[in-house]
Amino acid sequence: MSRIAVNGAGGRMGRAIIRILLERGHQIAGAYEISSSPLLGRDAGLVAGLEPIGISISEMPKSFSSDIELVIDFSSPPASISVANAARAAKTALVMGTTGFTQEERVSIENAGADIPLILAPNMSPGVNLLFRLTEMAARVLNSGYDIEVLESHHRFKKDAPSGTAKKLVEIIRQSSPELANLHEINDRTVYTREREPAEVGMSVVRGGDIVGEHTVFFIGMGERIELTHRATNRDTLARGAVLAAEFLHRKPPGLYTMYDVLGI
Repeated sequence: MSRIAVNGAGGRMGRAIIRILLERGHQIAGAYEISSSPLLGRDAGLVAGLEPIGISISEMPKSFSSDIELVIDFSSPPASISVANAARAAKTALVMGTTGFTQEERVSIENAGADIPLILAPNMSPGVNLLFRLTEMAARVLNSGYDIEVLESHHRFKKDAPSGTAKKLVEIIRQSSPELANLHEINDRTVYTREREPAEVGMSVVRGGDIVGEHTVFFIGMGERIELTHRATNRDTLARGAVLAAEFLHRKPPGLYTMYDVLGI
């Protein structure tokens, strides 16, 4: 059992994470939200749809107390940067699933891995991380003669687009083969009046309703098509992955770890 704090505790992911942490025998050591949240002062267990647990949702502190062993953060880029700084100062392990960072923001957070055990992943679902690995394998083999497209779909409330998972998929494709390293990302084909060029990777986005998260990578040839798809039907798979990451980091030395390390793939 570990003492774990959750930042973004009132969000959809935060509530699921609290439920699963308690299911797996962990203790909630803190539950945080932004200063304007109407959930401040409410019991985190009740907010998560459970019995009261005696921990009220509060504004995130400027530093973490020594009895907090790990922080799980699913919030927003500005809040996550503050979390990373506070965790680094307190030498507290950190699991972060926030997306929407600039490259500079991401690097600054990754640098915290010099001082604390850290996992920063755009998607912690075990299935999505297997999709990452399968995409890497496919891109190494199908690096010539195949047009590559990425399609992602999410609920109407998601603010960033394309999703962090979709961006990660494109990053993996580029890194998988020298032939794909310079693929140019196309997000809107309506602005082009030309044929598709080989050195492109298309990125398409759907937003609507209550879609939890769907990602498909297409490798489209002139006689066959490979489609790699992951569909999440609820947030529990994402939350369970975050909790597995937290359990993996328990008593690990400082370092920047990945979900591949957690899953052993």
